[in-house]
Order: sequence, then C-alpha cells, then structure tokens
Amino acid sequence: MSMKHKLYGLIGRKLGHSYSVPIHHELGNSAYRLFELEPEQVGDFLGRDDIGGLNVTIPYKLEAMKYCNILSPEAREIGCVNTIVRKADGLLYGFNTDAYGFAFLAELSGINFNGKKIVVLGGGGASRTVQFTAKKLGATEVIVVSRSGANHYGNLDRHSDADIVVNTTPLGMYPEVGKAPVDLRIFSKSSGVVELIFNPARTALLIQAEELGIPNINGLSMLVAQAKAAEEIFFGASIDDSETYRLYDKLGKYTENIVLIGMPGCGKSAVGAALAKLTERELIDIDAEIEKATGRTIPDIFANSGEDGFRSLELEMIAKAGLTSGKIISVGGGAVKDERNYVPLRQNGRIYHLERNLALLPREGRPLSQEADFSKMYRERLPAYCRFRDVCIENRLTPEDTAAAIWREFNENINNKWA
Repeated sequence: MSMKHKLYGLIGRKLGHSYSVPIHHELGNSAYRLFELEPEQVGDFLGRDDIGGLNVTIPYKLEAMKYCNILSPEAREIGCVNTIVRKADGLLYGFNTDAYGFAFLAELSGINFNGKKIVVLGGGGASRTVQFTAKKLGATEVIVVSRSGANHYGNLDRHSDADIVVNTTPLGMYPEVGKAPVDLRIFSKSSGVVELIFNPARTALLIQAEELGIPNINGLSMLVAQAKAAEEIFFGASIDDSETYRLYDKLGKYTENIVLIGMPGCGKSAVGAALAKLTERELIDIDAEIEKATGRTIPDIFANSGEDGFRSLELEMIAKAGLTSGKIISVGGGAVKDERNYVPLRQNGRIYHLERNLALLPREGRPLSQEADFSKMYRERLPAYCRFRDVCIENRLTPEDTAAAIWREFNENINNKWA
C-alpha cells in the first residue's frame, strides 16, 4: 500500500490548537492530517488496517497503549505512547517520541535538571514522560502534583523548595487562555519553568515566569523534535538534527504576532499596513475591528458611550485578536491604560512601541486628542508603554522604512535566546 493510501496523522479529542500538520508536511509527509475522535471511536479507529503512522495527544496517550501489539522498551517503561505505526506484519507498534522531544527541549532551554528537585503538574501521559526523562537527565527528586493524592494543589507549599516546575496539564491552552495551574511565587528558589503547551506561545504561567525573571520555555521545541523522531519511525529513514532547529525557528517566527502600540497618531495604522504588505500577513487594526463589529465610528462610540464604553469594546476585541497567530495587530493609543490587555497581546506576540515626535501627532478624528496636552498624555502613558513593549522603534521616516526596521528586528530576535 503506497503512502498516499495509508493514514498518517494526529489523533486526539480537540485539535484546534495543533501545529502538527505543517510540521509533518515540512518533514515531507504530505499525507499527515488531524483526526478528532471521541473516546468511543478510538478502538475502531486504531483497528483500521490502512494505518501508516499516527501521533497521539490528549487525552488518548494512555488509552492508545492497550491497542498496541508491541511496545518499545521506552514506551513500556514510561507507560504511555504518542507514536504508533502499523508495520508490514499487520501489528501495531507503540513508541514514545515525547521523551526524545522533552530531552531536546531541556537542552535547548539551558535549564539544568541534574541534581534538581522537579515539580511536575499533572498526572497524565505527558506527566509520565516528563518524570521518566527528568530522571534520565539527573533529577534527584520528582514530585507529581495532581488534583488528588498525597501531593495536590492545596499543599504545594511543602514543595516550595522545588528548582524546576513543569506543567503537563492543558490548563491555559488555546482557546481557554489566561489561566495558570499554580502561582509561581510559591517556589522561592525556582530556576526554571517548563510549559508543555505551545499555543499560546506564552501561557499565563510563562508570562508570570517572565515577570519573575525565571528562565522558561514552552512546548514548541518538544513538539517539533518528537515529530522528527516520529517521522523517522514512520518511514525508517534518518532526518538530520538540523531540521529540528530549522523547523522550530521557522514555526516560532510564523506563529508569533507583531503587535504595535504607541501614542494616538504615531503611525501604527500606516506602519501596520506596510508590515502587512511586506510580510503578507493579515493586519488586525483594533479600532477598525470595533467599527466593523458595531457599525459605528470611534468618535460616535465616544460621544454616545463615553470612554468607558469604548474601552470595554476594546478589551473584548483585543482578547479576540490575541488568540490569533502570525498576524499584525495594531491597537489604539490608550489600550495600554488597561493592564488586562497585556496578557492577550503578549501571549502570542512581540510588542513594538512606536515613538514619534509629539509635534507631528495629528488630532483630527481622534476623540481624546482634540484638546489634549500630548506632553502630559505621553508622560502619563509612558510607564505603561514601557511595561507592555518588547522593543521601542522610532517612526521618523516612511511607514515602509519603519515596517522594514521592525521586520528585521523581528527576524533577528525571535527565538534568539536559544541561539
């Protein structure tokens, strides 16, 4: 049976968050696709004789194991599978390539597990893989925290001395973003936070780790590395390790949003349009999206609903835009006044603060700019702009020049902490 007549893909219950298809296509498997299954469908699906190779994700990594005729030694020891192939003998062989992926993630991040105490959040299949790999990497103590059992979320303080926290739960994953399983301030000596979630790029847990200055990494590199290992098993061919680094870098850049903030009239819309043209990405202009959704102009919204009414709409629209990936997002000048806008913008985005000479800022059509003292407004908002931004960019030349400068900076610095 040729490749095009065999099934290759990912099975899971909800796969809207997945990046697996583009990864496997990049690795040469054009037949790879997603299969969303309900629990009662798993057995029949795995009984198909046209299976070529499958990956398995939440919540079937344990369930799938019982349908495998033969398990690799690693899969047997870990107690779950995430890669399955049907070989020429007609039998299903189960493997665990997540262990390889997690080891790659640990090496890439520079977070050292040797001699460390690890707290693993969650007790499912991914947790088993992390426990196994952490011990292989030299961890001296691995504590599993679940909703019940000896170590649970109500007594985490007994493990406040943990060095590394690893989240294997789906809490905070797209589309239910903004949630974290724990408050990292519990762990006073933490030297690393690992999040297996990769969409969004920065969960609430990782954003808190950033703010606390704790080294951290999401699960994207693990996803790419385990996919490479799975493809090698599917087709019995070796893939150079350089492909893992290439795909990780490419996917990280492809999925990251470019977010523009700054004073009213600083050029966000024009630069955003130039960036959209330069990068061939979709532009999401928050003010334009509000007008489209309400059928009203921004001045009309201010006139009839006041600033509070407008800010409520803005908050809602930013939350929606923040769920997207690989976009250009331009937000109004006052969006930074509401701290609640930070996480939606940061979770999938690199935030650029556009600076422009205040004397050049236009006032027409901008309700808060009509009689505003721009110097005072700038002084009041600057702390918030500094809080939100990753990079400050001077917008002194044409929108195209500024867009080109942002695009250069973006490509040079996304993922650069792993270089």
